[in-house]
Amino acid sequence: MSDNENNSPIAAAPELGDKEMLEQQLKEQLDHLESLQQRFGADQLTQARAQLDIAETMAGLERGEEAWSLARGAFDLFLKDEQWQDAVEACDILYQCEQPASIAALGMGVWLAVTYPIKMQTSYVMLEHIVDETPDKADGGAVAAMVAHYIADVRAEDDKKRANMQFLTINLLARVAKRHSDVTDQAGLDFWIEKLELNNQEKLFSRFSLIINAIVEDQWWFDRDELRNKIPE
Repeated sequence: MSDNENNSPIAAAPELGDKEMLEQQLKEQLDHLESLQQRFGADQLTQARAQLDIAETMAGLERGEEAWSLARGAFDLFLKDEQWQDAVEACDILYQCEQPASIAALGMGVWLAVTYPIKMQTSYVMLEHIVDETPDKADGGAVAAMVAHYIADVRAEDDKKRANMQFLTINLLARVAKRHSDVTDQAGLDFWIEKLELNNQEKLFSRFSLIINAIVEDQWWFDRDELRNKIPE
């Protein structure tokens, strides 16, 4: 390269690294939240969603303790206002914060994601977290993957969306079966599902309930019976 090229006034600026991009994004998000807080009559839910965006960015910057405080406050408001989708997304961020109660937050988020008819994709992501947290040879990952497959079937708005989501859930089941029992083909997968009784819906959700209780233990932030009464008809 010539000296003229080296000294070019229009030489490309160095690209920002991931951390610098997140720091810049965080500054913009904090400015946005401040403007909302200063605005007369600003909607609390809008502010809580802005807090959640900030918390997600902070979690990406490994500022988990700060992120937790923001996401936890947003979760409480979403729960109070029965904003189930937002509440589950808050639990996802709380899980990413890697704090002492993050696994419990995941369990509560999964309970909400399965109990309420939120977006299928969100429910899938939360259940995939359970798969990732479960030891390879334990049955918990198989149960979570099958619950995801079941939800993809019953919540789909049309055949195309059902097919798209079930493509993901079948691949998730296959991944779990491979690590659990070294299953490598469709016949083996069908036998594995039958052997573990994953196709028995009553037993499946009974086992799923036990798994969630084991994850959350006594750290529930809400009364499940009370929330069940709020399920849409």
